[in-house]
Amino acid sequence: MKFVDEATIRVAAGNGGDGCLSFRREKFVPFGGPDGGDGGDGGSVYLYGDENLNTLVDYRHTRKLRAERGQNGAGRNCTGAKGNDVSAPVPLGTQVFDVETGELIGELLQDQQMLLVAQGGKHGLGNTRFKSSTNRAPRQITKGTEGECRQLRLELKLLADVGLLGLPNAGKSTLIAAVSAARPKIADYPFTTLHPNLGVVSIEAHRSFVMADVPGLIQGAAAGAGLGIQFLKHLSRTRLLLHLLDIEPVDGSDPVENFRIIEKELATFSAQLAATERWLVLNKVDLLGELATVRCDEITEAIGWVGPRFNISAVTGAGTKTLMHKIMQHLEQIDEVAES
Repeated sequence: MKFVDEATIRVAAGNGGDGCLSFRREKFVPFGGPDGGDGGDGGSVYLYGDENLNTLVDYRHTRKLRAERGQNGAGRNCTGAKGNDVSAPVPLGTQVFDVETGELIGELLQDQQMLLVAQGGKHGLGNTRFKSSTNRAPRQITKGTEGECRQLRLELKLLADVGLLGLPNAGKSTLIAAVSAARPKIADYPFTTLHPNLGVVSIEAHRSFVMADVPGLIQGAAAGAGLGIQFLKHLSRTRLLLHLLDIEPVDGSDPVENFRIIEKELATFSAQLAATERWLVLNKVDLLGELATVRCDEITEAIGWVGPRFNISAVTGAGTKTLMHKIMQHLEQIDEVAES
């Protein structure tokens, strides 16, 4: 399935039905008085969260959502039927913006959560409503009002607890495949990952978290180079970032310089994202054997890192179990603080 994280659609709520101009006509009752009924309200348009969706690809083909018009009122004080509402599913994490004003209408974060995006028009009044002691035969009615019509921009930000940062080929996809059931494409060339991948990491029964792997960043990403920058927004909801660093790049590049590239691009893209808690994960220790620890210490000192650091091999699994358990404990501590 193609991954689509932005879409533009037009939504149109139904107009309200018009009130009816009618008078009672029965045998032997020549002046029966007004009996025109009200119209029905127009249908509204809703979006709702669906946990089974993970892309907005359906809205590349469905460009318009239209609700039904309310029916007009009728004689004998019959009220017109309300127009049917229209409800459409979107992935959890979808933000909905009004294109014209830029207003954030809302975001859908829970399964089956409903969001009204276009209000149906109000019904018109029949002439029965205007009967009074001084006006026994009113010929006045009102028409239904128009339903809302607006253009929306849907923007998906995937919901994940942990996000993976790094240059292409840092081992992000290999790690998420090693610790979860996600099966991203993996190969020894840059930009193997072309769209975000989500994986659920299960520590034990009822203890799990969601990890997100996005395309690797390159130098100049904040200015639009490469693929990763357009997907960085998916990491904005994460509670922890893992900065994966290849300690022995096959292209001969310097891990310290590679670290600084990501630091710079992250800060340029979003100060808020740059302020998210990060752990340093030094990957591919299997390539250096006994020298790996010394090399990891050298890199850590050179970049001036003072936060949590983990040495792992995503290929062999070395150190990954410890890392996942530490992440789980950290997230649980965050939850405990939030609940207290």
